[in-house]
Amino acid sequence: MPVSISARIENNLAYIQNVFKDCNDLMIAPWKYGPHMEYRAVSIYFNTLTSEKVMNYFKQTLQDLVPHTVGPGTEVTLEMIEQYFSEHVASSESALIIKDFAQVESLLLSGCAMVFIDGWNKVISYRTPDLDRRQVTEPVTEPVVQGPRESTVENLRKNIGMIRLRIRNPKVKFNYLPTGGQAHTVIAYGYMEDAVDPNVLKEFKKRLAQLPNGDVLETSYVEELLEDHTWTPFPQFRYTERTDVAAAALLSGKIIVLTEGTGSILVCPGLFFELFQSSEDYYQRTAIANSIRLLRLFSFLIALGLPSVYIAISTFHTELIPTVLLLAIIDSREGIPFPAFAEAIIMMFIFELLREAGIRLPRPVGSAVSIVGALVVGEAAINAGIASPIMVVVTALTGIASFSLPQYNFAISLRLLQLPLMLLAAILGGFGLMIGFLLVWNHLIRLKSLGIPYMTPLAPWIPGQMRDVIYRQPLKTLMKHTKPPT
Repeated sequence: MPVSISARIENNLAYIQNVFKDCNDLMIAPWKYGPHMEYRAVSIYFNTLTSEKVMNYFKQTLQDLVPHTVGPGTEVTLEMIEQYFSEHVASSESALIIKDFAQVESLLLSGCAMVFIDGWNKVISYRTPDLDRRQVTEPVTEPVVQGPRESTVENLRKNIGMIRLRIRNPKVKFNYLPTGGQAHTVIAYGYMEDAVDPNVLKEFKKRLAQLPNGDVLETSYVEELLEDHTWTPFPQFRYTERTDVAAAALLSGKIIVLTEGTGSILVCPGLFFELFQSSEDYYQRTAIANSIRLLRLFSFLIALGLPSVYIAISTFHTELIPTVLLLAIIDSREGIPFPAFAEAIIMMFIFELLREAGIRLPRPVGSAVSIVGALVVGEAAINAGIASPIMVVVTALTGIASFSLPQYNFAISLRLLQLPLMLLAAILGGFGLMIGFLLVWNHLIRLKSLGIPYMTPLAPWIPGQMRDVIYRQPLKTLMKHTKPPT
């Protein structure tokens, strides 16, 4: 049950000091105001979250304005002061009148300053400018050659503001949801009225209402609660740090989820073919955009199946390889003590280690280490007779193909599927590959995202939505017949 604020300033200070004991960054600044400085007040704020200069300006403003407001020569009473605070100070969008300590604690930890007045059982909450944070820069994970270069930051209000500047429409709705746990992180979700599917929105709210009282520190914490299938390797939602992509998603009927303290935006529901799309597809000419999108589809097939196809052909179906190429492969594999499957496992494992090392190392060092490491390890593996040159090429092509996919979590899913496909190819050859690809396809058909089939509009077949799947029609056609693309 919320604890009410006392009219005695001493009781309020005792409560605050008990709740925030051992917090050395909590500032308690008593001061006086009124014509003869006869009224007592105290400002409470965290100097790590609040600008002290703003607080000094706030106090000086009250000390100067109160005598002039009630009129010269007039005796100032507490009732006049309360009326002044209620009608003038709290009329600002950055100031609120608070009546219980639950709100006081929450707003203090959000960077607000509190002003307690002796004799008044309410408190003024004053929002000060945010502390310096990472400024808006170019997107790191979604760079483009042509198009907007505005990225989200770790400030929830600023992210929502940037999205609203792109869609200046009152039908864009944003709702806030405070979480439990110890962090009390604020989650926001947005959608566009009349564009979003009411059934999808209802299902989304139903799942979000089941959010456990745990600490939510990043948007990905919400992903597992919303997804239909937990153990599938394929992502059922998209991530973006671009405000133009988030705005386009709202216009096309998607729901976006944002979390205070992180710049990642979750776009849901996420469908399979949307994972191949990039914002730059709509900033390039139609022919160029379509060729790049087809290139990504081929990259998907290479990243998923190239190692297993090589194992199956080189082990069971050598008659499918042209004679000259077959002789070159046999010559390159001469002296290799491992079968093709073991050789592929070793090289894929080394490549994954290099990839993870390049990500975890400091940025100036990581790229150099990953490139030099790949060259050195590949050359050393060939000279040591551990791997053949053709296997090094297959491994490198597989890795490069996975890098061309716009969604990082989609590329990770392909890395997980490579091993079972390679195993099936090593045991059953082409027949095993056929079984593996059919199982993957059957799995994709059965997946859903917020109740929407994952392979829409291919399965189920919806011809009207095929304008922007594998092939993107010209923008003038899309803008006539469909909602703006994501």
